[in-house]
Amino acid sequence: MNIAIDGPAGAGKSTVAKMVAGKLDYLYIDTGSMYRALAWAVLDQGLPIEDESVVSKLLKENDIRLRRVQGEQHVYWNNTDVTEWIRTPNVSQYASVVASYASVREQMLILQRNLAVQGKVVMDGRDIGTHVLPDAEVKIFLTASIQERAMRRWKELRDKGFDPNLAEMEQEIAERDQRDMNREVAPLRQAEDAILVDTTGMTIAQVAERILEICERVGESSQ
Repeated sequence: MNIAIDGPAGAGKSTVAKMVAGKLDYLYIDTGSMYRALAWAVLDQGLPIEDESVVSKLLKENDIRLRRVQGEQHVYWNNTDVTEWIRTPNVSQYASVVASYASVREQMLILQRNLAVQGKVVMDGRDIGTHVLPDAEVKIFLTASIQERAMRRWKELRDKGFDPNLAEMEQEIAERDQRDMNREVAPLRQAEDAILVDTTGMTIAQVAERILEICERVGESSQ
């Protein structure tokens, strides 16, 4: 089966999806990292983020690849490993902007569907269950309060040596939610057949266990 995990920024999608994929021995695909890689390249080359045609052309002329390195997913822009560079607050904000462009999403859609064509994939993002993999056997929509999501990001950045402002993190996440939910192409929303999992107050292990239980139930019902 293919498993689609959607939800807003900071809901824990990537960490949980990675854990679920590891338990099931499935391929983990972090679609958000693909948009982050593009955003990083826009920043790195000093290109105008507000010009969709420039951003779309940059994606078309370059290559984004996901590879497993010692059990971890690494993201490459052409032959450069950008895994660590794409997790800064600045790149996060830019990623949300480039992801709102229809021409960019059309190109990404092809890349993402090609990655999932063989099945046994856990893919997370904003529009996986609604747009990228609408036929996924399991669809999960993860969410949590803005305060909890901001705290998670704050701790993550502190652990990486940054000094983020928690109030600013809450504001940025709220703004990103609005941008993701109101974009014209493939907005963030829960698929009608997706199961809602509110992760507020839950540990990563608890969330992963909940999703694995859902997968087991779906697998049994399809036999």
